[in-house]
Amino acid sequence: MKAEVLDHSRGHDSSFLGPQAEYNEEEEERKYYRRKRLGVIKNVLVSVATAGLLQMQLILHYDMTYREVKYSNLGLEDIDRKMLMGINVTPIISLLYTPVLIRFLGTKWMMFLASGIYALFVSTNYWERYYTLVPSAAAIGVAIVPFWASLGNYITRMAQQYYEYVNYREEHVQEQKKLPKGACHRYIIVFQSVFSSIFNLSFVFAEFPMRFVLNGHLNTNKHILHSVKTCGANITGLIPGFNTTILERLPRSMLLIEVESILMGFAFLAMIIFLLLCGAAYRPTEEIDLRSIGWGNIFQLPFKHLRDYRLRLLCPFFIYSGFETMFAVTGFSLSYGVCVLGLDKLWLLIVVYGLSCSVFSSLSLSLLYFPRWVCLVAGAAVHVTLIVVLLALPLRPNNPEMLGPLLVISALWGLGSALNKTGVSTVLGLLYAEEKERLDFVYAIYHWWQAIAIFIVYLWSNLPMRAKLSILLATLLVACYCYWLMERRLLKKVSFRLPRIPRPRHKVRRKRRHQR
Repeated sequence: MKAEVLDHSRGHDSSFLGPQAEYNEEEEERKYYRRKRLGVIKNVLVSVATAGLLQMQLILHYDMTYREVKYSNLGLEDIDRKMLMGINVTPIISLLYTPVLIRFLGTKWMMFLASGIYALFVSTNYWERYYTLVPSAAAIGVAIVPFWASLGNYITRMAQQYYEYVNYREEHVQEQKKLPKGACHRYIIVFQSVFSSIFNLSFVFAEFPMRFVLNGHLNTNKHILHSVKTCGANITGLIPGFNTTILERLPRSMLLIEVESILMGFAFLAMIIFLLLCGAAYRPTEEIDLRSIGWGNIFQLPFKHLRDYRLRLLCPFFIYSGFETMFAVTGFSLSYGVCVLGLDKLWLLIVVYGLSCSVFSSLSLSLLYFPRWVCLVAGAAVHVTLIVVLLALPLRPNNPEMLGPLLVISALWGLGSALNKTGVSTVLGLLYAEEKERLDFVYAIYHWWQAIAIFIVYLWSNLPMRAKLSILLATLLVACYCYWLMERRLLKKVSFRLPRIPRPRHKVRRKRRHQR
């Protein structure tokens, strides 16, 4: 009897542990990595969608009309200037702490923390006081560069991971070795294009409150532009003579609270999505290795990476990238758009700009077939032409007939911006595609220079428009020349200096066993 039971159990074990006729190892691996690839695509779409919502919140809060409506009846006129100072000045020192924060928290958790700071800024608007708004604005300034550096790093890492999941049978993927040169370039191009296309829609969403809430409360253009004498390249500052009483009637306080609550909901939604749906950018062992090189080395490495002539020669393009975006949403939209068409058309100019950026970001997919310099050179050519046109265009205030030409200029500027921004991010990803342990340093340098450019735009707000356009043109020409030098050196195979990243130093704690 015992022998029968033993034979039966052995037969059952062998049928359970033995080779299964229905089990196909290759098919199961294919299904697993198909799920992983879909997970990577989800991470990219979620990150760009939440970034768009955060950008919508920021643009709304920086809008001049919205701030006037919120603060004019509270006697807090100087808070706007101090908030902008906090947002624009604090990123100057961000290169000192950005890599340390990203390595300490991890890429995903850095994005989550930054979205929490944005949510804090939204919540402080329920109680508008100096001690709530100004500190929260300074906190946003602290978080801007780490957030964008983490986001750039994250998108590039998702492209690399997607390559690994598609080619999981390759030996270098199985053994987690450095990727072959150029192996994941096509994925970086596609992912950066998708990111830019979806994210630039945030400019469109940001104008919904302006269009559906504030436009119905604005005064007539004749009243708002009554004292404005000239527009375009001939003015000094933004809009000299712009009327300070732009509202025909004040919006209901409850209406503003409802708008604020919707933005607060979006901010919390972004935090939840980052927390629950975005996967990690690195494997757990990789994150441990990234932190284990020593905090002193992490602090120094961004500065040491500037020895690489590729990064140094791309710095003018980093600066111009900050210049041209701020000029589009402030200089052109106000000094050309609002001055000529009126404040009620501001939303239309920015919506056209955002849609143009979103649609034309897909042109970066041409890098799959053409050299990497095509996007940057094409975007520069468009912007050079438009700057010359803006310098020569004669404009007068309150002239609705110029709506068509200004919308065309806004759309073309969006075309140049799309090619410029997507081109810069893609070029960085392609140059450092095989150096995944350096991505956070590289993107921190990129967005730090952008923050410096935005600070310069904040300082030059009172300069003549011709001076601003001349600075834009000079910066763009210098950027093109430096980029040509970089490509020429790479073509001649001039070696570049990459700082050595120390080997991880893992601390091993030994426990002493006390024997009694």
